[in-house]
Amino acid sequence: MALTGRAALLAALGSLPVGIWEPSWTGILAVNAPLTLACACDAALAAPVRRLGLTRSGDTSVRLGDTADVTLTITNPSGRPLRARLRDAWPPSSWQPGTETTASRHRLTVPPGERRRITTRLRPTRRGDRQADRVTIRSYGPLGLFSRQGTHKVPWTVRVLPPFTSRKHLPSKLARLRELDGRTSVLTRGEGTEFDSLREYVPGDDTRSIDWRATARQTAVAVRTWRPERDRHILLVLDTGRTSAGRVGDAPRLDASMDAALLLAALASRAGDRVDLLAYDRKVRALVQGRTAGDLLPSLVNAMATIEPELVETDARSLTATALRTSPRRSLIVLLTTLDAAPIEEGLLPVLPQLTQRHTVLLASVADPHITAMAAARGNVDAVYEAAAAAQAQSERHRTAEQLRRHGVTVVDATPDDLAPALADAYLALKAAGRL
Repeated sequence: MALTGRAALLAALGSLPVGIWEPSWTGILAVNAPLTLACACDAALAAPVRRLGLTRSGDTSVRLGDTADVTLTITNPSGRPLRARLRDAWPPSSWQPGTETTASRHRLTVPPGERRRITTRLRPTRRGDRQADRVTIRSYGPLGLFSRQGTHKVPWTVRVLPPFTSRKHLPSKLARLRELDGRTSVLTRGEGTEFDSLREYVPGDDTRSIDWRATARQTAVAVRTWRPERDRHILLVLDTGRTSAGRVGDAPRLDASMDAALLLAALASRAGDRVDLLAYDRKVRALVQGRTAGDLLPSLVNAMATIEPELVETDARSLTATALRTSPRRSLIVLLTTLDAAPIEEGLLPVLPQLTQRHTVLLASVADPHITAMAAARGNVDAVYEAAAAAQAQSERHRTAEQLRRHGVTVVDATPDDLAPALADAYLALKAAGRL
């Protein structure tokens, strides 16, 4: 039998007969002086691990679903070449399942006094901060018989940002916004908007828009026309309490709410409105205020990156008080929360008048598409029972939405894929109606 590698070396040294074997180092070293000498030389020629210099560079942030490259520079100050295997450890959620072994392990050779770079490619599966763990290095001698092993702490943090998948809807929403702004064609009427011009009354016009002084100066009845106001204030309120942790599809409801909030923020900032963010359950989890249009989206995604659902019931009374302090003047308050009956009826409805008497309120909620599919299911007894349960859940949800509408709240209830464009449409509708 032809032998290669370590087996050939050991057979040449006369330590073991040729064949299939498992080495017992204690026995081998006791009876075989040449092998002992070879192992000692191999260990002596292995580059020391603790003297190595390690530094990091590369990406510090990445959108969820994209890849981030982090470079590790290894400097060998010793007089011996480094032949090593290296493991660059990160949290499990830094990679797609099943790829950690190949992505984090590297082979390298560094000549004496030189440096080499290796790149670890991360593909995180969750938002938040991913911090590098230990770097483990196993240094081998030229024969590969012995090795030295040690670890180094080389700190580095990669912040995983919300993916903002609804960005694809922004061009179409901006086109509608240009129409409302008068850059294309449309002028709107309504209370609280900026005066634009006078025109002749036509049947169906709001009589409150009649300008009686202008009418007295001419033979026809004149009405005022208005254009949507700019520099309005919008407060996005993310409910980070217990209900935001419920998963719809592959992600919690909170992630869909964040995506909708980002699209609305991008659209409103292009409209010249000022946008703030408040994330709250029983205390403030994030607050973004006073950002310019150019700095708004980076500030929002950076603040949202580390927000996680809290397994506590949201304190609606405290949330309302915090929102009122954050928005002392008339604003559009967008609540991204649940439409479940109990939290709304017991928590939000009793304090809702405090918001609606001063602000325009829009509530957006994530609906579960699985409930819709269940409601349409037929074919067997189990499917019929599921359909009945789904229909009851939908009925309760519609009833809760109607209660909110009777208090003057605009309600948007849509699945995760549809929530962001539906919320943007509701914002544009409020602008068109002159309610902003």
